[in-house]
Amino acid sequence: MLSALDLARRIEAGELTPRAVLELCAAAIAARESEIGAFVCLDLDAARRTADEPGLADTPLRGLPVAIKDIFDTAELPTQYGSPIYAGHRPRADATAVALVRRAGGVILGKTVTTEFASLGPSPTRNPHDLAHTPGGSSSGSAAAVAAAMIPIAFGTQTAGSVIRPAAFCGTAGYKPSYRLIPMVGVKDFAWHLDTAGLFGAGVADVAFAAGAILDRDLRVDRAAPAAPRVAFVRSHLWPQAGAAMQNAVETAARIVSAAGATVSEVSLPPLLESAYEAQFTVQDYEGFRALAYEYDRHRDAIGRPLREQLDRAARISADDYDAARRTASRARQVLADTMADCNVILTPSAPDVAPEGLGWTGDPMFNRIWTLMGAPCVNVPGFYQGQLPLGIQIVGRFGRDKATLEAALFVEQAVARKLSA
Repeated sequence: MLSALDLARRIEAGELTPRAVLELCAAAIAARESEIGAFVCLDLDAARRTADEPGLADTPLRGLPVAIKDIFDTAELPTQYGSPIYAGHRPRADATAVALVRRAGGVILGKTVTTEFASLGPSPTRNPHDLAHTPGGSSSGSAAAVAAAMIPIAFGTQTAGSVIRPAAFCGTAGYKPSYRLIPMVGVKDFAWHLDTAGLFGAGVADVAFAAGAILDRDLRVDRAAPAAPRVAFVRSHLWPQAGAAMQNAVETAARIVSAAGATVSEVSLPPLLESAYEAQFTVQDYEGFRALAYEYDRHRDAIGRPLREQLDRAARISADDYDAARRTASRARQVLADTMADCNVILTPSAPDVAPEGLGWTGDPMFNRIWTLMGAPCVNVPGFYQGQLPLGIQIVGRFGRDKATLEAALFVEQAVARKLSA
């Protein structure tokens, strides 16, 4: 994979130019895109022209190439939301996040494949580690493009588990910030109380660097060794549904970070937080039926069967049930804050297991739903494998404590890397 931080440092040092980095990406795309299918559209010629502009090396992103999930509006590239309803659609303006990438000196080279409206239905993208397996979804193309070294940074979004799960399946770092830390103006809604933009990169320090540059925030974690965090090891009521390899990876990570100096304690989630798992379904589907009102009412037959059936069921959710789910979520956020009073972060699975075989399903976001509903920052930490397929472990932080969450994730990543390479 291409480390965004390493590339940025080499550009700063004059060892590379933004154009040279772009050509690294172009070569990887030429070598692997035909078999992986990570991009829905590319404009390398326009990216080259941008990369040649003077002064890019002095910008926050140093002229690094960035790929954008195809539910973010882009004025200079088609935006089709993974749906035939919007074939050839060209917005008149960039989404705010896209504009911030350009403002920070990022070079946008293309749009990555998304599942239909970032929801149900598989994508044709393949997992770079084994082409017979899914890369996950809905941010399928973004995770696969980073994993295949076609791009150093890519944008995704998460409504249930669409950043953390594909990052886990593809062996990349995935960062889902606190709810709406990255602006969502100009991004196709599915569930407006859940949808959160996030980033994929080679490692934790890479996504922290990119997020800090794009948002003009102090999020970098590479300038000093991370402090040993206080970690709550959470199995949750879903733990029995994790595969043996995933359970072993999380338990091993807990032992490794404890030996490295972190304080690790096993914590059970209060029943209200477990109830919030079901509330996430209600909020997601109720809002999805309304966010896609135009498409459902005018173009229902053009919606893929899995999503169409999901919306059919969602039509039966009452406003009272939705309001009750929102109240459950509100109470659960306070309970989570109390639960985390004595720890910095939670350690828990990123996904049930390695990426499922086949392209007919993008995997289950069961280990992500609660944290998305809570609006908490989450990081997939790569490093474990089962055979040739990656296993990801998840670090969950407190709302608004994104830098502390990224620092803790870096501590875990470095401790695991040291131990597994010894």
